[in-house]
Amino acid sequence: MTTALDITQELVKCPSVTPKDEGAMDVVEKHLRRLGFTIQRMTFSGDNGPDTENLFATVGSGTPHLCFAGHTDVVPVTPESEWSHPPFGAEIHANTLYGRGVCDMKGGIACFIEATERYLSENDPQKGTISFLITGDEEGSGINGTEKMVKWLKEKDITLDGCIVGEATNPSKMGEMIKSGRRGSLHCTITSKGKLGHVGYPHIATNPIPPLVSLMDKLNAWDIDQGTEDFQPSNLEFTTMDVGNTAQNVIPESASAHLNIRFNILQTADALQQEIEKVTDLIDGDFDLDFSCNAHPFLCQDKSFTDIMSKAVQAVTSRTPELSTSGGTSDARFIKDLCPTVEFGLVNKTIHAVDESSPVEDIETLTKIYAKFLADFFSKDL
Repeated sequence: MTTALDITQELVKCPSVTPKDEGAMDVVEKHLRRLGFTIQRMTFSGDNGPDTENLFATVGSGTPHLCFAGHTDVVPVTPESEWSHPPFGAEIHANTLYGRGVCDMKGGIACFIEATERYLSENDPQKGTISFLITGDEEGSGINGTEKMVKWLKEKDITLDGCIVGEATNPSKMGEMIKSGRRGSLHCTITSKGKLGHVGYPHIATNPIPPLVSLMDKLNAWDIDQGTEDFQPSNLEFTTMDVGNTAQNVIPESASAHLNIRFNILQTADALQQEIEKVTDLIDGDFDLDFSCNAHPFLCQDKSFTDIMSKAVQAVTSRTPELSTSGGTSDARFIKDLCPTVEFGLVNKTIHAVDESSPVEDIETLTKIYAKFLADFFSKDL
């Protein structure tokens, strides 16, 4: 049996900085073929996104159908000079595996492969279906990744009964946290328009900065909501404020700011947009607003599905995991339209950071949790 540690190292050695594949999908396919999976590779293109490698693989037949979803692409490693171990070397030091993507989320993919091998070695693979839904562009635009794969599954009338996304979810120790949902994400670019002029003649110019500052102050004081039992309060954060002025004696023609709202199920993107527009109308200024929403909030409502994951985590780690909706977004926001979806993976404290790493012990622990989940999922009646 090839171990999850071996597969993680093999995957990490592929420098698949999004959206490049660099052989990572071939590694996944090789190991799934070894386990008897039927593989479908697809490259989606267009819509102003990069060509993206995707894979859907199945073994077994009928129901229940459990899907494991993840991505083989990783974020850049810059500044590489600050890494204490080569980011694509997959080296082990002091029982810790180092490398970009170890936790986010090549380790998760590897653990599910070994867990599936353990399950298939002891059970009839025809009593239900196990599938892998893997994309190569989750860390980038995602335009030609999981969203289009979900559309493809719907067109093929392929039904899933549950999905685990292998994102790193635990804050510091294995077994602490399962992601049972996610908040929505609304972006807004605010452009305040003025009139270019000399600072010595302000009466023939219009400064766009004061109105923008006033609007930002109003929005920053906005207490959106108090949250729910499952979600923390919605929060608005400004991420940039730009003028682009290179001269100290020139009143700029425009100024802009970017904000993001992470919102819970008490809100909708449309309602938040309307509220921002309402506040903007109260400010004496000339504004353009540009909105985009790349995720809507969701919560896994199938308690039996989250219970199976919770019990598997407890059985292996002796910890009771928190069901959380915190953090950023993931491809679960697309897959949740198909079936009950939860996220569980390695510890996330080094993801996207210099010296991304995981204790070797955690990789074995995650494999055991996935194997326990598989056994329990396929033993229950759907």
